[in-house]
Amino acid sequence: MMQRIQKITPCLWFDGHAEAAARFYTGIFPNSRIGQLSYYSEEGQEIHGQQPGSVLTVAFELDGQTFTGLNGGPLFQFTEAISFQVNCETQDEVDHYWEQLSESGPKQAQQCGWLKDQFGVSWQIVPVILPKLLSDPDPVKAQRVMRAMLGMKKLDIEALKRAYAG
Repeated sequence: MMQRIQKITPCLWFDGHAEAAARFYTGIFPNSRIGQLSYYSEEGQEIHGQQPGSVLTVAFELDGQTFTGLNGGPLFQFTEAISFQVNCETQDEVDHYWEQLSESGPKQAQQCGWLKDQFGVSWQIVPVILPKLLSDPDPVKAQRVMRAMLGMKKLDIEALKRAYAG
């Protein structure tokens, strides 16, 4: 049986750290693996400027989602305009992903569950209950949750539920 190819695959541009990032991420998420690696050759070196034999791309999966890491050089950097949202069922999951992704990172925790990892990639570590609480038809409850969330860096499910309950 032929495996279905994922229609859209995020490609992350790194400055020489694509394989290290893929190994870091696959060590954090379950059901993850490193796939095919490709390497720079002498062909086009005057354009790409990379050492022949160094990693060009690494294909990897994080919990079944495919990604490509590209060692494209220092021209482009990651920004918070693009982030990856990790949906978490429990506080243990929130804690796990928060701690693991921010390990060895710049400790640039931002508010509302956002963090930046050691490679500069932004992540949102989000309890799955949060959208439900924020979209409650009672605007007073939703506003209390919003106020509580805005005061947090790593999100605390019990504190969000307490805010919701009033």
